[in-house]
Amino acid sequence: MQDRFTTRQLPPVSLTSLVLAISTALALAGCGGGTNQAEVPLTVPAAPLDQGFVDTAPVAASVPAFVDNVASNQRGDARYATLSTNAGVRVLAGFKDIWQPLTEIVDAGVTAPAVGSFPAVVPSVWTGLPNDGTAGGTILNTSVHNANIQYVVAATLARTPAQETAAYLDDRRGKGYSVTDGMGPLTSAWRTVAQQTTSITAIAADATSVLYNDSGNNTGVGGSANATFGNVVDFVNLMSTNGSTEPAKRFYKYARPYRWSNSVVVVPALVPAKSATPATDGGFTSGHAAEATRDTVAMAYAVPERFQEILTRGLELGENRILAGMHSPLDVISGRIQGQAVVASNLFDSANAAKKGAAVAQAHSALIAQTGTSADTFNAFAHSASLDNDRFADYATNKANYLRRMTYGFAPIGATTAPAVVPKGAEVLLETRLPYLSDAQRRVVLKTTAIASGYPVMDDAEGWGRLNLFAAADGYGTFTGNVVVLMDASQGGFSAADSWRNDISGTGKLIKQGSGVLKLTGNNSWTGGTELTAGVLQADAASALGKGDVYVSGGTLISNAAAAVTIVGKYTQLSGSSLELNVGSAQQGRLTATGLVTIAGGALHIKFQSGYKPAAGDTLTIITAASFKGKFTSVVVDGFTATPVYTDTGMQVRLGI
Repeated sequence: MQDRFTTRQLPPVSLTSLVLAISTALALAGCGGGTNQAEVPLTVPAAPLDQGFVDTAPVAASVPAFVDNVASNQRGDARYATLSTNAGVRVLAGFKDIWQPLTEIVDAGVTAPAVGSFPAVVPSVWTGLPNDGTAGGTILNTSVHNANIQYVVAATLARTPAQETAAYLDDRRGKGYSVTDGMGPLTSAWRTVAQQTTSITAIAADATSVLYNDSGNNTGVGGSANATFGNVVDFVNLMSTNGSTEPAKRFYKYARPYRWSNSVVVVPALVPAKSATPATDGGFTSGHAAEATRDTVAMAYAVPERFQEILTRGLELGENRILAGMHSPLDVISGRIQGQAVVASNLFDSANAAKKGAAVAQAHSALIAQTGTSADTFNAFAHSASLDNDRFADYATNKANYLRRMTYGFAPIGATTAPAVVPKGAEVLLETRLPYLSDAQRRVVLKTTAIASGYPVMDDAEGWGRLNLFAAADGYGTFTGNVVVLMDASQGGFSAADSWRNDISGTGKLIKQGSGVLKLTGNNSWTGGTELTAGVLQADAASALGKGDVYVSGGTLISNAAAAVTIVGKYTQLSGSSLELNVGSAQQGRLTATGLVTIAGGALHIKFQSGYKPAAGDTLTIITAASFKGKFTSVVVDGFTATPVYTDTGMQVRLGI
């Protein structure tokens, strides 16, 4: 009987051939037509945990709001002659930790009749000369006072010829004209359309010249006489309403530095400008510094494309008052504080809503026409000059100088960990710079970028002194709770594309929505994760995405860093979204995850950074992870065909012709 089964003899196979066959099969499984993970159902992780709340920055309780009381900043009116009744005096009340004025009345050279229950103001006996045998007040913090005056001594002794010229020009010519060079490539255009001029371009040969004899036009021509730019000129001037520093000067009665110390070297050409009536010529607060702050904050609002640069110029003018020997650091710091509060008050006033809107629109239409740019190219042009033609072209230098000029190196005299508070109305200062955020979000930005507490003069109860507008222009400093960023590219400007350059910390979660582009460039460490639902989120630094899971359900995530972008946690990408990697010769633009990478479809687009050109046949490691699952729906590599190779710990791309 024949067997039911027969055996077919196969040719002999070597062990080497068998291993090669298995290896080939595995390699093919890892290419675009298949994956070694195809047999395993893909489990898609959930998005980072919702925080369940949104951060806020409430107004300090029981503090009279500057924006509601700015009109009280007057002298010669008995109703507003005290710290409690005058907003311009009260916002600088931190100075009373350093100096106790002879009288706590706006009374230096001031007379005012009684009004109702407010007693008449009688001129103070303060002489303005601290070394005349009558102190005229009491130094309460000797170390801070001495440091304040010694700073001026050292600065004026070390002053260079270039600094002397700058200090002279910023003293004598119109402040509105001086600060416009902070506009960089837009300076000439601004001065032309504003019709600004100056007659002071160098140190006068005549050392007996009058202090304020600039025959030019400080802020320009406003109103209907300037159909092209009149709204802007009127707006800048409007922002100084109720901005006088005289009430504070007449209340605090603190002498100028050259009256405290004979070692202060006033710019020689400015010596004739010294007032002959020191009793009405106090140093605190600096009128020049306050005016420069008002002008530059207003200009930054009108042209936010130069927000940080023009603000830096405003603080530079304040420092030039120190270099001139005319003011001390505390004089200048207080000018910044009061100037910011005044502009915020005028922006906050609903009566000015139409005027500020008209100014912003006209500033852009006029400057775009004058520079031959377009709405799409204007921002790039505003930053197109080099240091040779724009003193404020270097961001890092501006940032360092701004921070230095906020404190002038004073050591804290109080606790440095007090939570920041944000004054009522201060959020309006960021309306044009961060237009895609709500008022509540702008308040949180101001809170999370405020300078530490404890510095002399800066700890006012409302929070004006600690505001760091330079840092606030770079977005949040801390994420707490859900941070939802909704950008509408159709609105143009910063709503279409913006960069946040702060180092963002915190436990919150970033949720990017809308069609705009948000670039992150900081050394970020927030831990609540990132969720991208629409538009573009671009990582321009290795740690740009913080320390948490990244979940891309829509839109495009771009890796554009100078090193591999690190995700400290899981990375998940869903169908309908895309990942764009701008790859360089080393690790630039690649993606590294310390946790699981899950690719549930979507697109991968690989571009190459300038100067890097791989060759056909090269295999690039694109993504590395603790564990890798899934695959992209499509993989496109600029200039090459692409064969994706998926492994359990990452992804490679083999380049072809």
